[in-house]
Order: sequence, then structure tokens, then C-alpha cells
Amino acid sequence: MTQQKKSYLLPIAMMFALFAMISFVTGLTNPLGLIVKEQFNAPNWMTQLGNAANFIAYAFMGLPAGIMLKKIGYKKTALIAVAVGFIGVGIQFISGQLSFQPGEFGPFWVYLCGAFVSGFSMCMLNAVVNPMLNTLGGGGKTGNQLIQFGGSLNSISATIVPVLGGYLIGTISQNTRISDANPALFIALGIFAVVFIVLASMSIPEPHMDHAEKKETKDQYGPMSFRHFLLGTVAIFVYVGVEVGIPNFVNLFLTTSSTGEGALGLGMDTAIAGSIVGTYWFLMMIGRLFGGALGAKFSSKIQLTTVCCFALAFLLIGMFAPVASTVNMPVFKSDISFGMAEVPVGIMFFILCGLCTSIMWGGIFNLAVEGLGKYTAMASGIFMIMVCGGGILPLIQGGVADVTGSYTASFWVIFVGVAYMLFYALVGCKNVNKNIPTE
Repeated sequence: MTQQKKSYLLPIAMMFALFAMISFVTGLTNPLGLIVKEQFNAPNWMTQLGNAANFIAYAFMGLPAGIMLKKIGYKKTALIAVAVGFIGVGIQFISGQLSFQPGEFGPFWVYLCGAFVSGFSMCMLNAVVNPMLNTLGGGGKTGNQLIQFGGSLNSISATIVPVLGGYLIGTISQNTRISDANPALFIALGIFAVVFIVLASMSIPEPHMDHAEKKETKDQYGPMSFRHFLLGTVAIFVYVGVEVGIPNFVNLFLTTSSTGEGALGLGMDTAIAGSIVGTYWFLMMIGRLFGGALGAKFSSKIQLTTVCCFALAFLLIGMFAPVASTVNMPVFKSDISFGMAEVPVGIMFFILCGLCTSIMWGGIFNLAVEGLGKYTAMASGIFMIMVCGGGILPLIQGGVADVTGSYTASFWVIFVGVAYMLFYALVGCKNVNKNIPTE
């Protein structure tokens, strides 16, 4: 048993690296969105198109990713995902090398293409890393422990991205270009290359791959036959949009100029703003650690209900607190240390929402698949499709910011999303279809 664990140490490390890469590559759309706003003089909703392209790819790749796991196994699926991710980030790099004239959006569309291709990779990686870590850990508590460690690295990476992006990009101006983010893109390309080489040389177990043809009778039921799962898919769709929308629009509010047309911001330096936004993801990591520790004492329903109530309160304070009222809050700095930054009180409460969003995914997932039995695997694939909400809701939020001329007003989109998740925790999660056979 000890020897088996040692033999899988390297692939476990690679899965940890991929867990981190998922949030790193996904998070790059946030600082790149700031560049797009200035480089192409784009409205707020267009700054979220890179994010949308990344997440909408999940809608196309969710079910195919599950089929790939069954047909070709973890290793080949992971290798394809890494190769596709390398291509996607490479296309984003190329977009920064293209010249353009004022009013032309050629490089922008190339950048969106790269974000979309990267989204295919992120979806496949998400489908691989969780079950693979569980398998490499032998299932049970050890498998769950590896997944929790992987999730923590995912949060750490998400914490670093906006901080690193702000540090590399510097002060946003009309001269800022996508190429200014090249160092971050090079980091992603390098890690993808190393992981591909190591994974290609490793042997890993494939317990869930189909090795022979099986005849199966068509089932008249499926995951969508369960009301609590159907409502849960909507909750996941909303959740990912909430998780992404909060830091994205805090970043826009902090860095957008305080003068000019449209929604006005604070005109803050991007490095400082990145540190503030990075703190949101750091709080998500803290929340996940505490959520895992308290998971044995409190049910998913209680946890989800509690964090939704706190999130609603934080959002209301964030939207109604006067911008002139400021406070010094601890932030995660670019040199991987902590410092203080003066921010409006409302911004601090928006950032505190990271403590709440941290455990929402796990809570919703557990409640939605409760009692599904043999339909759980198919349900997981459908959940991956609904991750596209992370691309669609921020677009709506950006549209609200443009129409109202206010970034804080756009957070009503987030408020409605959290209110729905509270409804799901209190009412929607009840399994009313217990008559459906699940064995």
C-alpha cells in the first residue's frame, strides 16, 4: 500500500498543478478584460466577452468530456486537455502580437477565440482532476482529502492571478496592450508543457474506462427527472456567475477612471486593485478550508442557507454604503505578503462575499445529487454544462452597468442570483421524486 502511494505521488502533483491551472487560465480573463476596455475603448459588457467565451465553452464540452473519460480514460483525456489549453493560451498570446488601427477589433476577436479554446481545455480538466484525484487516493477519506487539497490550490492560484496581472500590467492607459500580459501567458504555457511531458510518461489507473461493449436498456428516467436536481442545475448556473461577477466588477469599479462617460470608477492603480481582488479569492480559500472542517458537523443545507444570508447582507451593505466612507482593509500583495489598502466600505463587503461563495458549489452539488443513485455520473456531466453561467451572468451584469451608468447598481444581478440560491437551500433542494428507482 505504501509503495502504491509513492508510485502515484508524481501524477498527484500533476493533478494539483492542473487544479491550479484551471483557476489561473480562467482568472486571466479578468486582467485581460481591463486591457480590452482601454485598448479597444470597449463598453463594460464587452470586457466580459473573454470570460464569457471561456465559460460558454463548458456548454459545448460538458457531456463530451464525460464521454471521453469513459472511452479513452483519465490519462488521454488529460493529455488532450493540456494540449488544447496550450493552443488556447497560445492563440491569446498571438492576439497580443497583432497590429491594428483605431476602431479595428481584429486582435480582440483573436483573443476571444483563444479564450474559447481555453474554455474547452478547462472543462475537460475539471472533468478529469476531481475523479482522478479520488482514484489516485484510493477513494474514501484519502480521495476526498486530495480533492480538498486540490481545491485549496485552485483558490491560491485564483488569488495570485489578479495580483500578478495587476503587477505585470501596471497602470492601465490607452497604450496598454494584451501583450503586456505576456509573462502571465508564458507561465501558463510553461506549466502546460511540463505537465504534458510528465503525464505522458506516467502510468495511472483507469477504473472507470469502458474496456468492453455493454448492452444497456434505455432508461425512461434521468437526472432531469428529479425536480431538486433540475432546480440545482439552475443554482449552479447562477452560482458560477455570482462567483465570477463579484471580483470582475469590483476590479472594473476600482480601475475605471473617475472622469469621462459611462459607469465611473475610482481610477485606482491596477496593482493595488489586483491585490484587493486577489483577497476575494484568498478568502474563498479560507472559506473552503473551514467549510471542509465543519462539513462533518453541519449539513450542506444549513451551510448553504447560512452563507447565502450573509452574502445578501454583505451585498446590500456594499451597494448602499457611501463611496466616500473608506476603511483600511488587509490585502494580499504582489510580493505574496499582506498589507493594507484604503477602500470604500462597500468594496470591503463585496470582497467579504468570498467567504460565502467558497462553499456554495459543494453545497449545491451535494444537495442536487442527493438520492440520484445511478444517475449521479450523468448529473455531473450536466453540471459541467451549467458552468457556462460564469460567462452569461457577467455579460448581463456588464449590460446593467452600461445602462445604469453605475457599477454598484450592477450588483443587483448578483443579489438576485444569491437570493435564488437561498430559495434552493430552503425549498428547492427537497427530493420530491423518491418514487423513481435509482438502483
